[in-house]
Amino acid sequence: MAVDRDYLSSLFGLEGKRALVTGGSSGIGAAAARALGHAGAEVIVVGRNQERAAAVAAEIEADGGTASFEIADLGDPARTEELAAEIIDRRGDIHILFNSAGIFEREAGEDTPLELWERALALNATATFLMCRAVGKGMLARGSGKIVNVASTDGIVGVPEQVAYCASKGAVVQLTKTLGAEWASKGVHVNAVGPCDFDTPLIAGALDEQEYKDWILEAIPAGRVGVPSEIEGAVVYLASPASDMVFGHILMVDGGRVAI
Repeated sequence: MAVDRDYLSSLFGLEGKRALVTGGSSGIGAAAARALGHAGAEVIVVGRNQERAAAVAAEIEADGGTASFEIADLGDPARTEELAAEIIDRRGDIHILFNSAGIFEREAGEDTPLELWERALALNATATFLMCRAVGKGMLARGSGKIVNVASTDGIVGVPEQVAYCASKGAVVQLTKTLGAEWASKGVHVNAVGPCDFDTPLIAGALDEQEYKDWILEAIPAGRVGVPSEIEGAVVYLASPASDMVFGHILMVDGGRVAI
């Protein structure tokens, strides 16, 4: 049987949709931005580094897509909501929101400073909530929209020396489930991808530590960390009509990490 491309497009095509990707200048966020662009969405890449954000947008356009970029630090709650309002005012409705902005830092629990705890919660959890709330209002008014958050295996299982990161990603898990349940009847999908350790700039320092790398490779049944391109299928699925009956779900892309 020949491949039915119209059928595949009806399930996974994102033509006519506008996607906002935070943390889109590198790693998983950049991979998501490229995937959404390839699927036909207009992509707005949000990042802290102008050179990298511009490069991701340029790559999408070079591949035949439509993309632009915005520079913002989502660690500032007031700026986060301002950013969403400004983008919607200038660009129009956001149909897909991918929340990837965040940080990863390690420290023994008893030595974790309050500043690290607050920074992890601000960037990983609070910024995700504020973007969901700001963009979600328009989606709720229209009765449709797709929000995909970046959770983590570390939001489900405990990891030594990652109390702030694990707590912040646990908050993303519960945020996703709660908004997913609350907004389901209103046509707005809130789901998340749950990656294990991926080979990205975010955790490059940790993976350079041989003891940590050995530990995490043993903890992942697949025996390796992920690469950013391996998140793309899950992102497109959760952003597309193929997931229209999926709400409040954490789609693990984790090499079997939480299966044991």
